[in-house]
Amino acid sequence: METTVINATEYRNVSLSLLSESKTNPRRIFEDAALKELAESIRTQGVLSPLLVRPLDERGFEIVAGARRYRAAQIAEAETVPVRIVNLTDAETLEAQLVENLMRRDVHPMEEAQGFRALLNLDEPKYSIEQISARTGKNPAYVTARLKLTELAPVVVDAFYREEIGVGHALLLAKLQPGQQEQALAACFKEDWSAGGQKPKRILLPVRNLQFWIESNVLLILKLAPFDKRDGQLVPAAGSCVDCPMRTGHNKLLFSDLGKLDACTSPNCYQAKVDAHVAKAISAKPKLVQISTAYGQQKEGSATLPRNKYTEIRHEKPTTKEDATRPEFKTCKYTTEAIVSEGIDKGQLRRVCTESSCPVHHPKARPQKAANDAKWKAEQEKQRREQAIANTTGLRVLAAVSAAVPVRLMKRDLLFILEKLVTAIDERRLEVLARQHGIRQRRDDGGIGKTLTAYLRRGDEGTLSRLLVEATIMLAASRTNPATVLHDAATTYKVDTDAIALKVKEEFAAKQQAQRARKPVIKTQIKTAKKAKAA
Repeated sequence: METTVINATEYRNVSLSLLSESKTNPRRIFEDAALKELAESIRTQGVLSPLLVRPLDERGFEIVAGARRYRAAQIAEAETVPVRIVNLTDAETLEAQLVENLMRRDVHPMEEAQGFRALLNLDEPKYSIEQISARTGKNPAYVTARLKLTELAPVVVDAFYREEIGVGHALLLAKLQPGQQEQALAACFKEDWSAGGQKPKRILLPVRNLQFWIESNVLLILKLAPFDKRDGQLVPAAGSCVDCPMRTGHNKLLFSDLGKLDACTSPNCYQAKVDAHVAKAISAKPKLVQISTAYGQQKEGSATLPRNKYTEIRHEKPTTKEDATRPEFKTCKYTTEAIVSEGIDKGQLRRVCTESSCPVHHPKARPQKAANDAKWKAEQEKQRREQAIANTTGLRVLAAVSAAVPVRLMKRDLLFILEKLVTAIDERRLEVLARQHGIRQRRDDGGIGKTLTAYLRRGDEGTLSRLLVEATIMLAASRTNPATVLHDAATTYKVDTDAIALKVKEEFAAKQQAQRARKPVIKTQIKTAKKAKAA
């Protein structure tokens, strides 16, 4: 059979044996059921739309568009198929294949992405994202996002092809570094134990959940960074943040959903720069005070002061008369500059007082000369009692507010919000929250956060609703005046704090009276025992 193409475009029937599929065809998925259905149509009506092919050699043609019809014709055992023969370059072939597939609804986004990538990788002619956008009718941001899909980790690609995640999840995951994608993939799902059984059911969470996870665990807002973003020598291997491709502002087409927000997508690089910044600051000022914002004991010999060894002076002005009396809004002659070398906000500079005898910031410090002063002891006991009453009253008010919370959100919504809040609350407050619900941690439970999370997953909507308000109060109390937060919550839920406070004081008074009544009896018993022993 003569295969020479006489004209630029020629239509003819060609034997299937002379056709071969293109290696650059973006389409990789061919559903068997759909192919069989098409094959049945070909048996009765033939191939209605010609395949687009180009001359491959003297005796064959390459299928530019129509691989699905070609496969169906093979199943139908057709001898020939109608074709349209066109002389096309490699670049023109890629364009035609890409446009052909974009016109079809069933094309997989990964196949579309690979088509874009193939065009971009051509040496001649050279394509830009803008040119691909113009040729395909898609906007540049769309093309850029699709191109990123070709950088997905294999485990994510497999999950995408198996339809375990949607295109929205895949597009978000593709924006992350390869090392982060697997961890983020796990955040796309939640485990549901409600159905029983030995294994939980894995449920795909909405795209907005993954977006929230990425914003909370990956993206780091650069305007809040303590180091100089333009300093290319801070970590020489990383260079300047301004020119870094891992900065969202460096690729505004890909991160168009963030608007003007400029963030770092590499926590490891960011942390390395924070560490280098702290080391540089201490090297420049060897006497610079180092403080920790973390909870827990410091390592032995550490130069970093723990939270209980300093008072941070707040830079903002007090907004209420009550705030104006608080030590953290006052300065003293011992006020000095410090750098956070451990914990949250590492690398930031603060003003602190580290002098334990300071009358402004440590008014309750015990003078050495009054070590045995009975009056001082009584005052300390009074303060401890007042603090205990205040703590108990606060917990009672929290419980009363919790009881007034109605059930509104669905369990999945409540559980999602609570699990995120638990990660944001410090361990001390988590323990308080757990005790409120009778939760006790065993040594092998893996931490109070894990224990509380397990309790949340077993809770009903009412329990989760109450816990949501309690957790919100706890988190807010860690960042502002706890009394104000609790008062606002009590007002919202119409809780009578005065009645609760009065009840707590009565209970403490009764307990104190009982202790006083027991002391003479105990002393009498001791004296009697001593006399009996002496006799």
